[in-house]
Amino acid sequence: MSEPAKPRFPETDDADAEESSTEVTADDARTEPETTESGPTTGAEAVVTALERAGAETLFGVQGGAIMPVYDALYDSDLRHVTMAHEQAAAHAADAYGIVSGTPGVCLATSGPGATNLTTGIADADMDSDPMVALTGQVPTEFVGNDAFQETDTTGLTAPITKTNYFAQRADDVGDTVGEAFALAGAGRPGPTLVDLPKDVTQAETDAEPGEAETPETYNPQTVAEEESVAAAARTLERAEKPVVLAGGGVVKGEASEQLREFARRYQIPVATSMPAVGAFPEDDDLAVEMVGMHGTGYANMATTHCDVMLAVGCRFDDRLTGGVETFAPDAEVVHVDIDPAEISKNVYADVPLVGDAATVLEQLDDEMGGETGADPDDIADGYREWRDQCQQWKAEYPMDYRTPSETSSDEPSTSSKTAERPDGEPLKPQFVVEALDEATDDDAIVTTGVGQHQMWAVQYWTFREPRTWVSSHGLGTMGYGLPAAIGAKLAAPDREVVSFEGDGSFLMTIQELAVAVRENLDITVAVLNNEYIGMVRQWQDAFFEGRHSASEYSWCPEFDKLAEAFGAQGLSVSSYDEVPDAIESAMAHDGPSVVDFRIDPDENVYPMVPSGGANGEFALSEDQL
Repeated sequence: MSEPAKPRFPETDDADAEESSTEVTADDARTEPETTESGPTTGAEAVVTALERAGAETLFGVQGGAIMPVYDALYDSDLRHVTMAHEQAAAHAADAYGIVSGTPGVCLATSGPGATNLTTGIADADMDSDPMVALTGQVPTEFVGNDAFQETDTTGLTAPITKTNYFAQRADDVGDTVGEAFALAGAGRPGPTLVDLPKDVTQAETDAEPGEAETPETYNPQTVAEEESVAAAARTLERAEKPVVLAGGGVVKGEASEQLREFARRYQIPVATSMPAVGAFPEDDDLAVEMVGMHGTGYANMATTHCDVMLAVGCRFDDRLTGGVETFAPDAEVVHVDIDPAEISKNVYADVPLVGDAATVLEQLDDEMGGETGADPDDIADGYREWRDQCQQWKAEYPMDYRTPSETSSDEPSTSSKTAERPDGEPLKPQFVVEALDEATDDDAIVTTGVGQHQMWAVQYWTFREPRTWVSSHGLGTMGYGLPAAIGAKLAAPDREVVSFEGDGSFLMTIQELAVAVRENLDITVAVLNNEYIGMVRQWQDAFFEGRHSASEYSWCPEFDKLAEAFGAQGLSVSSYDEVPDAIESAMAHDGPSVVDFRIDPDENVYPMVPSGGANGEFALSEDQL
């Protein structure tokens, strides 16, 4: 019978109140658990075994007192653990890992501040329906409710922002609980789950062997839509003259991109995407009208405003997508496909609701098309010809272009005093940087971003062709998401290129994670679109607050290239157009993390733009149109 490894954490420490409060009794602390050949010996080992059996491979976390038994069990495991610099970044990295891999990412933290630091990342994953499992340490059960050192009601805090959470009570059950949390995170509509692990439970002996990761018997989401509803949806589309497919994030989460592409191409229906769905349909396809919403393309907003039938798949119709709900697709019959019945008619009324798995329902709908009239796909597609021509006309009328210095009249006044500080006097356009990086990378390169103007330029001017290549914070809008997300994305797809776009303000929120990227030698490129502002705030202040720049100017920014070098990464700084190609080539060739500080035009704004609550069809192309 093998002997267990001795604990690698102090049993008591007079200098650390937390350690003295986390042992149940002195005898318990000194008793070595007996081992068996077949099962784990402690609750902590059951946790690790459950993760292994569930298929987890990489974990992100920060060590600490209450979670220490789990980390001790990881010592002898083949699971890869990546120590992050901050718990929020651990959650973002796990989130991105789940987005790219399609399987739940896992993050760990200790009790108290460790758990509360995770909550931003958990809320982010919850808003975007990303599969993730959070494991948090907790004070021993006998201290719960006594305001013990680093005690927090973690399950209470996270109940509103998790798909479900658990408070582990017995070492014999904790392995199965973790397995269930993992299975639930990726099942049905994905989302984050959490297991709170009291230290006495993870230290306690157990001979219980965790079973396979399974969802509860009571969890049975509907995957196949009702036949009557499918028939009604098909008849609605057949009589349409101006149909649009609106792909939401559920298309990506539900692995339905292939079915979406086949359906849209068979019937030649224009396709718009919400921001979380970017990449679900190739943006270089003639049918693509691209992203719709506040900063969507003019032609996507025109198409969704003037359509007569909207087939919305896996879409929650949030306010940044719809603008004013009363003006969204005002003349359209809405066919709404979603695996979560709570989303049906929540924000936009569904004339034809289809509850089920996105891929399955699209196949059902495809099989039903033409079923009553006997029309073949070509006949149906031919009925939409004029509508497709109209959408192409809108593409020509509202192109996604921007003014370069060569197109700017020499007698135009400078728009910023900061322009004069540029070596060549011509401020660098962020759109140009995005397009240049897109051109330099493979079609399956992964793009991560923080939140702000840089996020919008990245999604607007990068051409996305594949799902799970766009990784960003959508519903919660979390600044600082980009760098830790790049770490998670690279570990999920080590053979693919990863480019992270950050703004100067967003980058400063999680810049410490450069230490992780360097330590792990991750070949990622961080492009900082640096305008020395919290750019989106500044844009709104100019448009709606009379240009009063309250707390939005970042003129005290560090030199990011030198800061990157201090971390051990390659650092580059670019101020002019002629420096862009060499900087990108150097960054992409470098074996390890690179940071390129692109000093962009500080007055450049994101357009098109729909004012909050406005009508999507009345988008602005310049500030004077707001």
